[in-house]
Amino acid sequence: MADFNLEAMSLKELQQLQKDLAKAISSYEDRHKAEARTKLEAIAKEMGYSLADLIGVEVKTTRAPAGAKYRHPENAALTWSGRGRKPQWFADHIDAGRDPSELAVLVRSQKMPGQS
Repeated sequence: MADFNLEAMSLKELQQLQKDLAKAISSYEDRHKAEARTKLEAIAKEMGYSLADLIGVEVKTTRAPAGAKYRHPENAALTWSGRGRKPQWFADHIDAGRDPSELAVLVRSQKMPGQS
């Protein structure tokens, strides 16, 4: 370990040393936490579980964004997925007594490989 003459160091050098020590301590703790987590995950896996199963952490599932189901008749950049609050342009269209299918986005069916 290096010998430091703290009395001979300037305030700026002492502050830099303090920052370097804080970074070293944090890095050390992170490495040891990662090692512990790896060991615990291996033990849990050996027993047929995931670590999340054992400690009760819920894994949040994310839903893919919904595709456009309706498109504004004059501004193609405005779309609505059919979820959530209706946009005003869609509500105006319905209030005018028109059919929502007129605003439906056309979805092309894709053929699966091997189909003719």
